[in-house]
Amino acid sequence: MKFLKLLDEKFEITICSLLMMTMTILIFVQVIMRYVFHSSLSWSEELARYVFIWMIYIGISYGARIMKHIKIEASLGLFPKKVRPFVVILGDILFFVFSVIIVYLAYDVVLQQVKLGQTSPALRIPMWFMYSAPMVGFALTAIRQLQVIVIRIKALGKVEGGEI
Repeated sequence: MKFLKLLDEKFEITICSLLMMTMTILIFVQVIMRYVFHSSLSWSEELARYVFIWMIYIGISYGARIMKHIKIEASLGLFPKKVRPFVVILGDILFFVFSVIIVYLAYDVVLQQVKLGQTSPALRIPMWFMYSAPMVGFALTAIRQLQVIVIRIKALGKVEGGEI
């Protein structure tokens, strides 16, 4: 049970931290290779790009986990205080639906890439793996959004007239 709690709390930030560290090291090594050794690695920029892409999509899930996605606070102020928590929950539901749609559409793209068998130019990584980033990231985001919706609905009973 402790492991599941730890996984729930730290999964995305751990993955994003490792990806950021990997990307930073790759770019640093590439700069040293270019400017110190006057040579370059043919694969480092490609790998750094792919690591960055995965980090972005996992980061979206992390943003959902900590409830820090962009929302328009000014428009929230247009609603009466008693309605605001429901508007926030509606926004979360819409983001959940958006995430599910992205997963559905990305799944088709991944299947197409599997059929094509295309690989990346330098590393020869199957491109379906790279095209899986939105699908995986938004699947995690959908799970996190469900968690957020449950938290906010539970908080409705505890918060009288305030914002969630």
